[in-house]
Amino acid sequence: MYTYRYPHPAVTADCLVFAHTNDGMKILLIQRKNNPCKGQWAFPGGFMEINETTADAARRELKEETGLTVGKLHQIGAFDAVDRDPRERVITVAYYTVLDHPIEATGTDDAAKAEWFPLKALPQLAFDHQEILRQATDRICIAEVQGRMDEK
Repeated sequence: MYTYRYPHPAVTADCLVFAHTNDGMKILLIQRKNNPCKGQWAFPGGFMEINETTADAARRELKEETGLTVGKLHQIGAFDAVDRDPRERVITVAYYTVLDHPIEATGTDDAAKAEWFPLKALPQLAFDHQEILRQATDRICIAEVQGRMDEK
């Protein structure tokens, strides 16, 4: 067991899963089954276990909460606002992936539901997930532009 003189934060990982559709991009959200933010929509994610990386935690939580397994994850960044989680001091590392099309997902574990939402018609998001989403969409736009430039 670890003991430290100074308090330290908990670490979580969130996974943003985007999918292309004929009507534009969609994102997978889960409806939280438990407090805090019970009933609100959020990204699949949760606390990192001591023996895993944040990327491993993001993959595990995605599988536990939606049943999905995805390929490559891209790190969006770390989010560390002091009050981002009402339970305790929590820092999250967020990742994203983009699928060719939505895959059926089911809310399991501590997710009451899992559902695909159009980016243009999102419900209110829990925690600081709106800011995480903003940064993710900025990165996806940059990645698409760079990809087009690399093709030339």
